[in-house]
Amino acid sequence: MTDLAQCTWPEAQALFGPRTIALLPIGSTEPHGPHLPLDTDVTIAVAMARRAEQKLEALSVPTLVLPALAYGLTNYTSGFAGRITLRSGTLWMVLEDIVTSLEQQGLTRIVFANAHLEPEHVQVLRGVVLDHAVRSADKAQVLFPDNTRRRFADTLGAEFKSGDCHAGRYETSLVLAADPGSVRENERAQLPPLEINLIEKMKAGMNSFQQMGAEQAYCGDPAAASASEGRELVESLSEMLMISMREAWPDVFAPA
Repeated sequence: MTDLAQCTWPEAQALFGPRTIALLPIGSTEPHGPHLPLDTDVTIAVAMARRAEQKLEALSVPTLVLPALAYGLTNYTSGFAGRITLRSGTLWMVLEDIVTSLEQQGLTRIVFANAHLEPEHVQVLRGVVLDHAVRSADKAQVLFPDNTRRRFADTLGAEFKSGDCHAGRYETSLVLAADPGSVRENERAQLPPLEINLIEKMKAGMNSFQQMGAEQAYCGDPAAASASEGRELVESLSEMLMISMREAWPDVFAPA
């Protein structure tokens, strides 16, 4: 695996070029129930990016996994300890600066591997992508394979599609696969399923998990999670990235 943070500058220089794909894992630092760590979204984002990198390198596509962005917009977890949030303008400018820095060094294919699903956060990512929709010799194109879109959401299980998946079976399974030692198993085993109808309550104007009835910062069914399901979900998420890259950049995948 090629993690940019572990490269020396000469190693990075050798990798920076027009065919190289840069994967940026994007997560958050926020509460995920009493059983998952605050960096849950970061763990998921890194897992999907690294699995996509393995697939790309098997196809001889040069790839870099960038250091993960651990902060996003986390307004829905207000009232719980440990939440760190950016403002939408701050997140936008951070992403713009990352893209510009890579662009200036010859990287023109950048992919946001995002695991944080708060609507306003997702909207910022979509906006940045619109500003970088076309690739040229000196301008980067940014892709955002968006798993909140039905095309990809349908591949991620019933709980994900329901919306009641914050720290539930979906996210807990992914962490059990990617970082099992961070899951507080005693707490997880005691959590009952919790349906809060998150999507409907968002539409009704509620803007925090506490308002919605998620009093421990989780919903869904974390006790039903499993590492095997998590590994399947990592495959689905990495395939979402692969499909988007193949569609946008067929030249990279064409046989030499």
